[in-house]
Amino acid sequence: MPTEIASATYAFGRNLSYASLPDEVRCQAARCLVDLLGVAAAGSGTVMARIARSVALSQFGALPGQGARTFFSGGTVSAAGAAMANAAALDSYDAHDGHALTKGHVGATVLPAILAAVDCMGVPVSGEEFITTLVMGYEMGLRSGIALHATASDYHSSGAWAAIAAAAVMARRLGLSELQWREALGIAEYHGPRGPMMRCIDFPSMVKDGATWGAMTGVTAALMAQQGFTGAPAELLEVEPIDGLWSDLGTRWRMLDQYFKPYPVCRWAQPAIQAALALRAEPGFDATLIDHVEVLSFAEACRLGASPPKNTEQAQYNLGYPLACALVLGRVGALEISEQAWRDPVLLDVMAKTQLREDAEYSRRFPAERCATVKVRLRSGHTMSYTSQTTLGDPSHPLDDVAIKAKAIDSIGTRCTGPQASRIFEQAWYVAAQPDVRPFLNLFMDVPAAA
Repeated sequence: MPTEIASATYAFGRNLSYASLPDEVRCQAARCLVDLLGVAAAGSGTVMARIARSVALSQFGALPGQGARTFFSGGTVSAAGAAMANAAALDSYDAHDGHALTKGHVGATVLPAILAAVDCMGVPVSGEEFITTLVMGYEMGLRSGIALHATASDYHSSGAWAAIAAAAVMARRLGLSELQWREALGIAEYHGPRGPMMRCIDFPSMVKDGATWGAMTGVTAALMAQQGFTGAPAELLEVEPIDGLWSDLGTRWRMLDQYFKPYPVCRWAQPAIQAALALRAEPGFDATLIDHVEVLSFAEACRLGASPPKNTEQAQYNLGYPLACALVLGRVGALEISEQAWRDPVLLDVMAKTQLREDAEYSRRFPAERCATVKVRLRSGHTMSYTSQTTLGDPSHPLDDVAIKAKAIDSIGTRCTGPQASRIFEQAWYVAAQPDVRPFLNLFMDVPAAA
């Protein structure tokens, strides 16, 4: 029989309504949606996304009338295949929102699950319901992530716990019973991709944060539970619950603690990027005269390394490379994580002069805080130093709506014409007002966008 916590999560997942959401939560959900669609647009053109889309098209066929589409391609596959391919597009461009205590990203899994659920069922879904489901997925996922980090000795990929959120999203859309809900979450937790995250830090590859398998697993878990497949209990909810973590569903909104990334690289590198940009703006700074760069940060950030990248994954999971971009170019964006940028001899020269060192105090303060100090010595002997005690985009130092809009339209513009990018942004920002979101989905699903 379901435990009290399992029953409470079911009631939350089934009964949450748009009317019950505080205004600040509604606004945050719109920000998350806009930001994620920008990331999806930029990510849909990567090699990682193209491979996942190709495999989905060849291996995840859809029954007639039950297909779901993939980002900016026009391709139709099964719900599980669409969730997988779209999560790959999001995960391939490391600019999506995240949460400090989960050390990961729930949106990259939740949004693909929602889109797959809406697309494959072929029934009207209001904008209010769309936003409500997004909020529910975030709240379920973030608590699952906090719980898994608190009870596990390993540092695992986000897909391990976000799969539970994907299952919850699909279960709500399917209208599963309480018993089916419990089985779906248990299946998703059991099969969630508990990837060794630090392996991908040490050896960057396309497995990245596990969103790809997390979305596919969660969607499939709900579909299997609907037909009687069992998998309960989900231990994070029922066997090893964290005191108070699940009791405030619907009263404490953890998605308000989400951060938004200004730069498309690992969040751990971004305090150092901020410090580098601040140094670059100081009088007397000249990147061509750099003799030595020292970075003090927490241990996990230093693990990102400073080796010259050979592909976009290595450019995104790196500290020395985006730091060099910040110091030399004054920017870290989509262009900088592409092949045409990382062969720049000036960037490579600065990277060769960069040393990374762990600061014990910064490591102690991680993950709640992410800090870095960057010291630059010029050939004249002059030394400059700057410390970032917080990271731009954190709740304590947020990106405002103007910055989020600019980031989103710029990212969407990598795959669309300017007018189409603006339409996607405007409809995403005000999606709650739409009586049916399916025409909105057509803007970034139906017709392949211009590269």
